[in-house]
Amino acid sequence: MKEQQYHSIALVSDGLRFLDQTVLPANACTVETDDYREVLDAIRNLRVRGAPLIGIAAAYGVVLAAREFCRGSSAECRTRLLEACDELAATRPTAVNLFWALERMRAVIGSIDNHTELPAALEAEARTIHNDDAARCESIGLHGTNIIPAGAGIITHCNTGALATGGDGTAFSVLLRAHRDGKRIHVYADETRPLLQGARLTMWELQRHGIPSTLISDGTAAMLMRQGRVRVAITGADRIAANGDSANKIGTYGLAVAARHHRIPFYIAAPFSTVDLSLSSGEEIPIEERAAEELTQLGGRRIAPEGVDTYTPAFDVTPAELITGIITERGIIAPPYGETLRHNAT
Repeated sequence: MKEQQYHSIALVSDGLRFLDQTVLPANACTVETDDYREVLDAIRNLRVRGAPLIGIAAAYGVVLAAREFCRGSSAECRTRLLEACDELAATRPTAVNLFWALERMRAVIGSIDNHTELPAALEAEARTIHNDDAARCESIGLHGTNIIPAGAGIITHCNTGALATGGDGTAFSVLLRAHRDGKRIHVYADETRPLLQGARLTMWELQRHGIPSTLISDGTAAMLMRQGRVRVAITGADRIAANGDSANKIGTYGLAVAARHHRIPFYIAAPFSTVDLSLSSGEEIPIEERAAEELTQLGGRRIAPEGVDTYTPAFDVTPAELITGIITERGIIAPPYGETLRHNAT
C-alpha cells in the first residue's frame, strides 16, 4: 500500500493551518486562522495535541500575535507579545515542550531592538523549532529501529505520530522506520480511554502508512502479553524528570507494569526537549486534570449517571525503574537515568 501523506500544521502566508484532531478519523478537517486566540483554543480543547506539536503550535501562535500587535509602539508590542506567551503557556500544564518553545520565543522578543523586525524574527524561530523537531523525529526512528526484532508484535499507547509532532513522530517514528526497513512488524494500538486517541488517531496513521495493525481495548494489553503476541512496548512522553520518571497519557503506567510482569521491554521515545532536568522526579510533574464530561460522555452522549463523582487525570507517571530505555534523537539512553540524561543533555 502506498503511504498517504498528511501535515498536522503549517504556517502559511495568511496565517496558520492545522488539522482539527477532534473530528478525526471521520473528517480530515483543516482549520485556517490568523488569530493566536484560536490557537489557544485549539491547544486547550485538543484540536491540536501531542507534546512536541503543542510547542510548535504555540510558537506559531506567537507569530500570529506579532503580526497583529507589532503595528503599534515598541513597548506595547512587546508587552502584548509577552502576555500572549503567558496565555499560551496557561493552556496545558504537563507537556514541557510547550514551555520550552515559548521560552525560545520570549528570548527572541527580548533580543530584537526594532519591534518592526519582530514578526520576521519570530517566524524564523518558530520555523526552526518546527524543522528541528522533524529532524529529531527522524533520528528517533533511526535509533529506535535497532531495538525492534524482525516479525515483532509491538504495543503502543495514545498517539505519537505526525499528528503529535513536527515530523514522523516519536514512538510512531520507531514503528514507521521498522516498517520501512522491512521488519514485518505488527502493531497493537491501545484505544486510549477516555478520548480514544489510539483508536481515532493512531489507527488512522497506521492505516495511512500501511503498517499491519490491530486495535485493542486498554484492558486487553496484559492478556495479549500473556499470549506471547507482544515483544516490545513503546510509548511517547510529555515530560521526563531528571531521574527518568516519565509522564505520558493516562494508562501508560499500567502498560509498563504489565510489561514488567511479562518480562517485555518497555521503551519511552521522546526528544530531549521533553526532558525537564529542573524536576528531580516524577512527583514534581504537574498532572493536568480534564473536564468530567470527557469521562461521563462519549461522542456527546452521556454514558454515566448524572451526578457521579469523577477523577480525570490526563496523564500518569511511569517510574524510571520500569523503563528499559529512553529513545532520543541522541541515541538510546539507558539507566541510571539520573546520570545518563544529564550527560547526554550537554
